[in-house]
Amino acid sequence: MACAISILMKDLADELVLVDVIEDKLKGEMMDLQHGSLFLRTPKIVSGKDYNRNVNIFKFIIPNVVKYSPNCKLLIVSNPVDILTYKNCVIGSGCNLDSARFRYLMVGAGSSPIKLSWTLHPDLGTDAHKEQWKEDHKQVVESAYKVIKFKGYTSWATGLSVADLAETIMKNLRRVHPISTMIKGLYGIKDVFLSVP
Repeated sequence: MACAISILMKDLADELVLVDVIEDKLKGEMMDLQHGSLFLRTPKIVSGKDYNRNVNIFKFIIPNVVKYSPNCKLLIVSNPVDILTYKNCVIGSGCNLDSARFRYLMVGAGSSPIKLSWTLHPDLGTDAHKEQWKEDHKQVVESAYKVIKFKGYTSWATGLSVADLAETIMKNLRRVHPISTMIKGLYGIKDVFLSVP
């Protein structure tokens, strides 16, 4: 729902379709959004219960979506993201959110942006690096788990990240995002999913 709200707030769709296996909750979420649709620019918000879980969902969804919209772009926000983005022209959300968390740690919460003047260095992320990015890396990795510890799940930052990616794609903003992609020979690496620009 955080993805749906973020997409609605950025005015990225002329129709929003919600799909979930929990039919009553889905209907309630749809109705709640419909009741507030006067405050949005998306006139049509609908829902349906046609799909199963993760990989099985994609086995059903992707062929049907491509059948009716062959030039579509699919942005996968799920776990495990790598397995679900194996098809050509399907991207995963990658480290877009982790990059935002990293940036927040560098300059957020009122701290000074001292560390913004770094360049890529071979010792980056190791104990040998003088600016000790290893601790920042650890904080980024643990940040989602901290949110989960306090509220049970992550949602809002994920939704905002998804809407940011969707906006870039839909409006062709030519921004750089780290997305999950199967590497096919980059730097001698192949058949592995990495988050690359």
